Amino acid sequence: MTPFQSLVAAHIATGAWGLVLFWVAVLSRKGGRAHRRAGFVFAYSMLVTGTIAAAMGIATLRDPLGTHPHLDDARLVSGIFGWMMVYLAILTISLAWHGLIVVRNKREHARNRAPRELALQGLVIVAAVNCAVQGWLRGLPLMMGISIVGVASGVTNLVFAFRTAPVRWAYLIEHMKALVGAGISVYTAFMTFGLVRFTPRTGPAESHAALNPLLWAVPLTVGLSIIIYHRIRIGRWGQRDASPRVQVAE
Repeated sequence: MTPFQSLVAAHIATGAWGLVLFWVAVLSRKGGRAHRRAGFVFAYSMLVTGTIAAAMGIATLRDPLGTHPHLDDARLVSGIFGWMMVYLAILTISLAWHGLIVVRNKREHARNRAPRELALQGLVIVAAVNCAVQGWLRGLPLMMGISIVGVASGVTNLVFAFRTAPVRWAYLIEHMKALVGAGISVYTAFMTFGLVRFTPRTGPAESHAALNPLLWAVPLTVGLSIIIYHRIRIGRWGQRDASPRVQVAE
């Protein structure tokens, strides 16, 4: 097994945990033991998975066809498996970390403006813009479209960090939004990188079925529905001026 193949195997192993535990955390009783444990392991599995994915993306940029001998279009490979994978890896890491850190800082909101937290969100925005540029250069609209998510994530997380006096339950919204976002990211990566690798291609690489934006819309639509549902629930708790009966691991 080559070093790159070892990275792929580790990425699949840690990512598989995330694919399963995401639903355990979403469907279990909020604040319950299963929710806290599954959510905690899910978040850290996303940090590890994202780190491995970033390494895979960098390796791909160094040798596109050597790392993906089953494909024959170096520009497609360096775009999708290189620049976009690096971007999605950074996005996943930032979302998982933000989901954890806002809970730890729920009583000291100013800590959300620590240099490390701000730098991570800035890095997401830079990676997203670069993904869009690389997609434009390669004629891959999918790369340009998915970059919008990273820009929106980085900007909204920075807006939250610089709020002077957020409501006491605002961290719950950020916690939920970020970790569901990490779930969207890992499922999007699975739909893209996994399907490109294992499904047949009958025409030009750019027309591969796994790169169909409609297919990508599935995890995004499901994830946004979960976010909207729980955002409404948390908002109702806040309107009653009662602390949500939700506990999250610190």
